[in-house]
Amino acid sequence: MDLRLFLEPQQGATYEQQLTLARLAEDLGFDAFFRSDHFLVMGGFDPLPGPTDSWVTLGAIARETARIRLGTMVTSATFRLPGMLAVQVAQVDEMSGGRVELGLGTGWYEQEHLAYGVPFPPLGERFERLEEQLEIVTGLWTTPVGGSFTFEGAHYSVVDSPALPKPVQSPRPPVIVGGAGAVRTPRLAARFADEFNVPFHTLERGAAQFQRVRAACEDQRRDVSTMTFSVAQTVVCGRDDAAVRRGLEAIGRGPEGVGFCGTPEQVVDALGRWSDAGATRAYLQFLMLDDLDQLRLIGEEVLPRVAA
Repeated sequence: MDLRLFLEPQQGATYEQQLTLARLAEDLGFDAFFRSDHFLVMGGFDPLPGPTDSWVTLGAIARETARIRLGTMVTSATFRLPGMLAVQVAQVDEMSGGRVELGLGTGWYEQEHLAYGVPFPPLGERFERLEEQLEIVTGLWTTPVGGSFTFEGAHYSVVDSPALPKPVQSPRPPVIVGGAGAVRTPRLAARFADEFNVPFHTLERGAAQFQRVRAACEDQRRDVSTMTFSVAQTVVCGRDDAAVRRGLEAIGRGPEGVGFCGTPEQVVDALGRWSDAGATRAYLQFLMLDDLDQLRLIGEEVLPRVAA
């Protein structure tokens, strides 16, 4: 199983903190460094220093790392026009030497839209916009050099675009779709995604959602083996029970609110249960951004055993 570090920088992370964690994750052997795409703090966290833009940050980190893959979990379709998003991600892919992945979702947090003047349409319209964005972004990336791309949708239209720049990865950077929707989400994943992610679900719900995506792939005559299945859960890991309790207190949660919780052995066991359910990749939502010792513990005692 691949392990990926997943941060929530809107909870109070500077660019330098994110860079430190990305470099350490690379040194420890994590497969990827991912970050959320939010602009407003949630819960009881200190709002300072304020949000950082995901693609600006990832472009900078791309120039300061060499191996680790980079991406969003997930970019909100409400935040960016699809043509501009295709340009941004392609550019960061070039800056990283072909290490970028795009997670794309509907957007859900209304308050941050109100706080920064971003329209927040109803859920049905947000799904329509997400589908059109996936169509446009992937279409722009895969249009042959010298060709042009045109798309007419209910919400976005693209006319005779030169579809440039091209990403380094061919035919395009991997696309991630995720969520709990029982019908539209699996259909969109089967049509557009290279990876399907279940974020913060119970094991039972996650396994059921994996099965829905497999069924959607079969309905669309897609080879299910071409889809990567992944899970995202909060992680708190300590050398003993006392260290785990301190970690839980630091983020203000009980063990029931942390999917990967406990000693390294217990975290490995939890990851194994998801592996049995079909996940081959896990995103560890790491909320204690200054606790480098905990990240080292995960990298040194969890990651090698899960990879094996």
